[in-house]
Amino acid sequence: MESYADFAYYYDELTENADYAARCGVLCDLLAAHGAGEGILLDLACGTGTLTAMLAGRGYDVIGVDASPDMLSVAQQKQAAQGFNAVFLCQRMEQLDLYGTIDAAVCTLDSLNHITNEADFKEALRRVALFMNDGGVFLFDVNTPYKHETVLADNTFVYDLDDVYCVWQNSYDPATKTTDVTLDLFPYDEENDCYDRVTESFAERAYALSDIRRWLTEDRFEVLAVLDETGSRPVNDTDERALFVCKKHGTQFQ
Repeated sequence: MESYADFAYYYDELTENADYAARCGVLCDLLAAHGAGEGILLDLACGTGTLTAMLAGRGYDVIGVDASPDMLSVAQQKQAAQGFNAVFLCQRMEQLDLYGTIDAAVCTLDSLNHITNEADFKEALRRVALFMNDGGVFLFDVNTPYKHETVLADNTFVYDLDDVYCVWQNSYDPATKTTDVTLDLFPYDEENDCYDRVTESFAERAYALSDIRRWLTEDRFEVLAVLDETGSRPVNDTDERALFVCKKHGTQFQ
């Protein structure tokens, strides 16, 4: 999905079960534990800026990057309403281009799975490494192959929320490890007492965790741990999401 378009305006409601406060706590605890408790932090694929605001509230100087102008528009509206300080940039992950270096980076909610080309996935990791200071910490999560094969699979999910009705349909290709997703959104039009229909589509690809480990080491990242989503234990074969904890060794000029 290039921009998320109309989906951006319902994203927060559809992801309200993400528990951003708990997620922020896990990330900040891990960052602090590995020497990145302050400084300039990149929120890669920041979406509508909910986590960005929380990270800024924890004292980080946050740069929020997302490929969707619509998502960033919502994020900027939040910034104006809530008064947190962040810099927002509209860039694709594999085309990340910052004005200086960063001390830490996070990328959450399986955003990297949305890169379905292996070369682009590796380039996104390389770009983070390029702008990260020696000793910087990179935390990111991915949906696991198990989740794509058994949970997303060819299943359909229905979300009946206050402002929108959503039908989520998946089609999984085991040959490419890719799940094509179609979202049919039916926002309620109160003025005309009817539901409009908006369709968005995107794809996610499952990458072997062993491959991701290898690609990270090629970019001078030490993989300190691969944890479950809560950050409380090592990931196992039936976890739906894996959280990578990485530390950069060497300067961006090497």
